[in-house]
Amino acid sequence: MGALHAGHEALIKTAQSARDESGIVVVSIFVNPLQFGPNEDFARYPQALPQDLKMCERNRVDLVFAPSVQEMYPLPQLTFTEVTRMGEHLCGKFRPGHFRGVATVVLKLLNIVQPDRAYFGEKDMQQLAVVRRMVADLNLPVTIVGVPTVRESDGLALSSRNTYLNADERKAAPALYRALQEAGRLIRSGERDTAKIRQAGLAVLNESPLIRVEYFEIVDPDDLQPVSALNGPVSLAAAIWIGSTRLIDNIFLGA
Repeated sequence: MGALHAGHEALIKTAQSARDESGIVVVSIFVNPLQFGPNEDFARYPQALPQDLKMCERNRVDLVFAPSVQEMYPLPQLTFTEVTRMGEHLCGKFRPGHFRGVATVVLKLLNIVQPDRAYFGEKDMQQLAVVRRMVADLNLPVTIVGVPTVRESDGLALSSRNTYLNADERKAAPALYRALQEAGRLIRSGERDTAKIRQAGLAVLNESPLIRVEYFEIVDPDDLQPVSALNGPVSLAAAIWIGSTRLIDNIFLGA
């Protein structure tokens, strides 16, 4: 959605590394109003198209597709794409309609650009899972490729919304990743009580008075539903508020 940073650059570089398969690299830049709720930050979402284009040029992108809202939605949108179940938990619980907007715009972008491969960041774990399921269910002729999360030196996952944070909030923000790591550490050490694992992660987040926890969950990485027994791979996912800024992050733990 623009305001490109090193995380987006990693998507581009991964696509560049597959030029033998892909031929050309296209970047789409579009802040999608369909995925913002009525009280969310669509109006102030960071947009920096001139700088974004420079990054794309620097990384040898062949084409940039940066349509206007009027181009993407020339008529009132009456047709939508929705991935049920997978889009209803985690972020979907707190952002009703968000993943319907995501799935709809991604389907439109895939139809317009018609790529062979499309690259999505693993930081937005739920978005990636929803897009993968949509592509599978609708038999779309595209391969969805996940690209690992890019982080600052203190662990904070890169996000365009990080620019909203003031100095104190930015200092507190890495607690999100530390909380996920602490919960992951317990799992790796043999802990199987999901309540204790969640409590350990929440304890890290509760150390900062600036942080308000929206959710901290242990889920199946395929269908994103909460797990009650740890007997296979899991994903730990969390969302927090720091001031008026919402941040998400996740980590994956194999078998």
